[in-house]
Amino acid sequence: MAKIGNIVLPEFPLLLAPMEDVSDPPFRAVCKDNGADLMYTEFISSEGLIRDAIKSRQKLDIFEEERPVGIQIFGGDEEAMALSSKIVSTVNPDLVDINFGCPVKKVVSKGAGAGVLKDVDLMVRLTEAVVKSTALPVTVKTRLGWDDNSKNIEEVAERLQDVGIKALSIHGRTRSQMYKGVADWSLIAKVKNNPRIQIPIFGNGDIDSPQKALEYKNRYGVDGIMIGRAAIGYPWIFREIKHFMATGEMMHAPTLEERVSVIKKHLHKSVDWKGPIAGINEMRRHYANYLKGLPNIKEFRNRLVVLKTTDEIDAVLDEILQYYKGFVIERSPIELIDYHEKCPV
Repeated sequence: MAKIGNIVLPEFPLLLAPMEDVSDPPFRAVCKDNGADLMYTEFISSEGLIRDAIKSRQKLDIFEEERPVGIQIFGGDEEAMALSSKIVSTVNPDLVDINFGCPVKKVVSKGAGAGVLKDVDLMVRLTEAVVKSTALPVTVKTRLGWDDNSKNIEEVAERLQDVGIKALSIHGRTRSQMYKGVADWSLIAKVKNNPRIQIPIFGNGDIDSPQKALEYKNRYGVDGIMIGRAAIGYPWIFREIKHFMATGEMMHAPTLEERVSVIKKHLHKSVDWKGPIAGINEMRRHYANYLKGLPNIKEFRNRLVVLKTTDEIDAVLDEILQYYKGFVIERSPIELIDYHEKCPV
């Protein structure tokens, strides 16, 4: 059993990573259905919250069925971070998470996200300001360091624990790596094995199969795993990992009927939450991943991304069900997309 403050999680929890333009309530709903134990909102700018920016405020939307759920904030100013954590607390999430990991230039250039990795003293002050301004558990998501010459995560973990964070999620890359190369979990294991560290340590980076999840659990001894890119268009990754860990056997891949059912749920929740235009437009980025593995699917996909009503989209999805009736989708490797200017930290 893992605990974050007073939040009780399963023995080896699977966390859905906060991903900008991805981890909204509709996406979180389908991940929760398939076994995600703890989820986070898209990251929210502390300055945006204080300015009452509409997009930032909308990201505060959480729903009872999602719990436990954390709201993630970022920024480089202590006062703004403290005030934004108070605003966040008013919507009653289960925890507040601080983003010290986003490598995107527009965030880093403001001295936020992974930009704070260059100034550990500032990171500590920002964290302490948030901890003191809320009664909720505070957690942090970060990276190994700024670059290969400054992998300071061991010092960071101790100092952040000392100012009161209740859990730490570590992405096994530096900021300089972005999403390139292979995530290095050996430093994550060092943090976990440090006798001074008493809080849960969650590992993140490159988990794209149940086999790898179990291997990394055993090899690195982390308290849980955070999954980001592997869940996009494939929320079943959570249930598959749990099944493999419990039985040692691979679960069957989701059937076409399951895939279409989840697409429809995701679509309709997206429209309910964002309205018909944004809900339908933003859903378009998900179809390719959901329908991966179907031969000659491009024609259907091209139609899905231009339709403007849920009725039309539902009709094409029903067509797909009929066209591929009896077709068994073989399991294919999950593709970890490189987001470049996106930020799935």
